[in-house]
Amino acid sequence: MRRRIPELVVGLLLIILLSSFVMLTRRVVQDLRLEAKRSSTMYARVFRAISDTTEGASTQALLDLSKSIADQGVPLIITDLKGKPTGASRNLPKELGDDEELIRAYVRELDRENVPVTDSLVGRIHYGNTPLVKWLSIIPALQAVSAFVLLMAGVYIVRTRGNAERERVWAGMARESAHQLGTPLSSLAGWVELLDERSTDDATKKAVANMNADLVRLDRVAHRFERIGREPRRDKVDAPALVTRIGDYFRARVPTLNHAVTVDVVPPDEPFTILGDAVLLEWAMEVLVKNAVDALAGRGGKITIATVHRPEGGARITVTDDGPGIPRELRGRIFEPGFSTKTSGWGIGLALARRIVEENHDGKLRLLPTDRGASFEIILP
Repeated sequence: MRRRIPELVVGLLLIILLSSFVMLTRRVVQDLRLEAKRSSTMYARVFRAISDTTEGASTQALLDLSKSIADQGVPLIITDLKGKPTGASRNLPKELGDDEELIRAYVRELDRENVPVTDSLVGRIHYGNTPLVKWLSIIPALQAVSAFVLLMAGVYIVRTRGNAERERVWAGMARESAHQLGTPLSSLAGWVELLDERSTDDATKKAVANMNADLVRLDRVAHRFERIGREPRRDKVDAPALVTRIGDYFRARVPTLNHAVTVDVVPPDEPFTILGDAVLLEWAMEVLVKNAVDALAGRGGKITIATVHRPEGGARITVTDDGPGIPRELRGRIFEPGFSTKTSGWGIGLALARRIVEENHDGKLRLLPTDRGASFEIILP
């Protein structure tokens, strides 16, 4: 349904645009026909007065002509040369009544629309615009705005469809890659099991245990690719256990001799669960910790992963390092796909992590301001 919302908006705007155009056209045609009829009647009345020799015929014709002009709907106010309104006014708003101050204010409003006509005998004639003119000045602007919005919506739909098509291709490739990884992983698991059975010394057994851990990780990575493009799951996830598992994994694989890196996990006061997809959340967390490890490579330092149970529900997870940090001028771009501060980076890790947190879990991932190093915060509802 969400994917069809842009199409529905475009359809609604198109209906509004066409309806307003039809209504305006009909209104213009009706007013022009009425104006042609009124002008023809005035023309006939003038020629009738010219040919009528009876007394008062000319005066009556002028009165009829004045009434016909007033019937056009044009607001008229006649004032003397000093600006005092006379009694000869037509088509004024009812709320003005006979209040001279309100009428004077309305005169200023009419003068902003049109320059008054001055006659030495009559005074000044202040006039406004007919309803048709007002509609003609408003509707085209609304139509132009609607057409612009319609154009932008069309561009958005085209781009969204193109992005959706590319995402479907990438999702298909990711799931196919996960499928292809299944066979060699199963084979490797069998070889590692055989090696474990035939190992006799402690060093080999320790290596086999680490190989098993890496196989489990590779299996989880393959499952991650299978989740791409699918609806996110909403399972109960033990957030502290998830963070502890990630900390233990990296703690066993960071440098411990030269330029040692320590990984500390700060657990919450009590265990709790959140709703989400454990596989995808682990992926997002690993991106943040891996970036911290890369930032400390060749210099050593400390990574701290803290988990807090929010009072309103959910979790707040922070990943902090004391490395060189991120330059201020680059902080606004680190979540852009394809942007990376590393020469060998692809620039998709943080963009993927934000998408997992925000789009799949309705959470928030942001870079916190720090004086030293970098600190990322994940808010999960």
